[in-house]
Amino acid sequence: MNEDQREGKWKQIKGQFKQKYGDLTDDDTTYSEGKFDEMLGRMQEKTGKSKEELKNEIDQW
Repeated sequence: MNEDQREGKWKQIKGQFKQKYGDLTDDDTTYSEGKFDEMLGRMQEKTGKSKEELKNEIDQW
């Protein structure tokens, strides 16, 4: 999955992801174009998962 596909998919699933990881806020799950890795870094801090684990989870959602 390329970055554009991942970003599009993320827009569809971020609400469900926030439900699964209750510590995440709208600010944590929002990103500007080209800042997907920065968003993943914030999510990594809150969930304790690696960026790769988070990317894989998003890809499999």
